[in-house]
Amino acid sequence: MVTDIQQAGRPNRLNVERQVVDGIHVVTVRGEIDHDVKDALSKALVFEDGTVPPRIVVDLSGVPFMDSSGINVFVTLFQQVSDADGWLRIAGAQEPVLRILQLVGIDSLIPCHPTAEQALSA
Repeated sequence: MVTDIQQAGRPNRLNVERQVVDGIHVVTVRGEIDHDVKDALSKALVFEDGTVPPRIVVDLSGVPFMDSSGINVFVTLFQQVSDADGWLRIAGAQEPVLRILQLVGIDSLIPCHPTAEQALSA
């Protein structure tokens, strides 16, 4: 399933593709993650009914920029997944995004992998 998160004057700003691989919810994100798209991104990371998948890999290889809004989305998701005895992994973060994850210590909370394939097999 593919979701385009649109904004007036900024079409196709964020694209989210969801699929299931061996029972793992894989979410591929393309575009910038900031305050304007955080709510739509949060919705795209969970099931249609609002429940949180037990195992999630978020592929950020198509995300060139992420601000603190993205950090908050991932921390909240991590807490929800952990409360359900599941796990969350981040894959493919580009250098600027990975640097933010490292600066705020998210990489010590949520495992970050170079590729989605590595995150799936970890």
